[in-house]
Amino acid sequence: MLIGVDVGTTHCKAGLFDTNGSLLALAHCPTPTDHAADGSTVYDPDQLWATVARVIREAAASTTPAQIAAVGIASMAETGLLLDRRTHTACTPLLPWFDRRPSPYAERIAAASDRFERFCATGQYPNLKSALAKLLWLHETRAISEGAIWLSTADYIAYRLTGEFATDYTLASRTYAFRLDRRTWDDDWLRDWKLGADLFPRAQLSGTAVGYVLADQAHACGLAAGTPVAIAGHDHVCAAYAAGVIDPSCVFDSMGTAETLIGALPDRSLGRAEFEAGLTYGCHVVADRVYWMGGLSASGGSIEWLRSLLGDPPLDYAALATLLDQAGPDPTGVLYLPYLLGSGTPHPNPHIKGAFIGLSSDHTRSHLAKAVLEGTAYELEFIRRAAERGTCAAITTIVAAGGGTRNQQWMQIKADVGGCQLDVPHIAEATVLGAALLAGIGAGVYHDAAHALEQVCRQPAATFAPDRKRHEKYRHMYDEGFLPLQQPLREIAQRLAHTGASSA
Repeated sequence: MLIGVDVGTTHCKAGLFDTNGSLLALAHCPTPTDHAADGSTVYDPDQLWATVARVIREAAASTTPAQIAAVGIASMAETGLLLDRRTHTACTPLLPWFDRRPSPYAERIAAASDRFERFCATGQYPNLKSALAKLLWLHETRAISEGAIWLSTADYIAYRLTGEFATDYTLASRTYAFRLDRRTWDDDWLRDWKLGADLFPRAQLSGTAVGYVLADQAHACGLAAGTPVAIAGHDHVCAAYAAGVIDPSCVFDSMGTAETLIGALPDRSLGRAEFEAGLTYGCHVVADRVYWMGGLSASGGSIEWLRSLLGDPPLDYAALATLLDQAGPDPTGVLYLPYLLGSGTPHPNPHIKGAFIGLSSDHTRSHLAKAVLEGTAYELEFIRRAAERGTCAAITTIVAAGGGTRNQQWMQIKADVGGCQLDVPHIAEATVLGAALLAGIGAGVYHDAAHALEQVCRQPAATFAPDRKRHEKYRHMYDEGFLPLQQPLREIAQRLAHTGASSA
């Protein structure tokens, strides 16, 4: 048996699986949050560790510790902390991927570098989420002590379990300090910023055993001392792998608080076409592949925001479904721009704000509710089209997983907007399963990544086929409304940001 762990923005989960991928037990708990002195959200390392230890223990309680062959850990990507190697104490809290405080340092990185050259090396664009922006901010606001090391969230949990420092290629790829083309830390680039490569741990292929569960941690987690522990890596990439999405014509839609569209390609050098498409690239969990990625920070977050607006307490999901039915099957004619947390790749802008456009006195709560779902689907279509340009491959199928897939109206809207078939496989907890499978590869339970996928029992998928008439109407809304609004909205957001009005 195998245990997979997913340390996410809102929840920590651990699942116990048998070797054919069947979920035997699942434990989950809200991710504990804390606040810095300025009110910014952070994660307390000890609280987070205690929560993860708890969910592992609860999932492992369904079997005997000796039956667990390995533990794999996936996590949100750019969240991390500085830890002192000598004293083994945290120098900072875990700084979340959505922390905006490093924004000026991301702008400084962008101004001082050749974006195309850095993209070809790293697969990334300068952004405030990156570890490099966070480290420059920390370097200026507080001294980075000698012996400090940057650990992503999964790295930190693996360290608490094993005492070893390491990361995997997928998480390293999100730091803006790792060379995708060489699979190494970029020492020269780091020296340009007066930082050393020793700030980062060794990087290795996803699923490779980092170390073994320490005796003094075994009881707290319900594991046997000596159990292999692997860093499975970026949560979205782990989920895509579990769903079996490794062919260029099929992409994975990871639906959570944030939403990410992910595709896989044979390992390749990056060039002008990939750069101009605006997507980010990184090392895949499968050895001979790279992934591309585009995302929306407030997808499920838009739904939760909507629920809180429509009811106090928030409107429950059954009532939301009823409201959506009342809007009817056709497009609402209302455009929702889903940028509550700015926009992500392929058109990143932390300053842009969300908006409803096209409202009239005839519109009701049901139209607003459906417009929110349509707006997130338009953004997904923006990413899909960019991916087709960047990869020169047609995307005909989208495989979706995550909590949002339970909303069947949303799934049908996505199929209608994109004109693509949308499949929802009956895979329990894709990210957790992916982490477990990758740990199993590292522990020798499976021969390789392909063998692990072959062992997974897959039930038939729920399939949503596009309605051609609705697709034409949505395509008109997208081409004549959603796209033309992008540039003026960004220009307005930039002007407001410079005057300080955007914080109102």
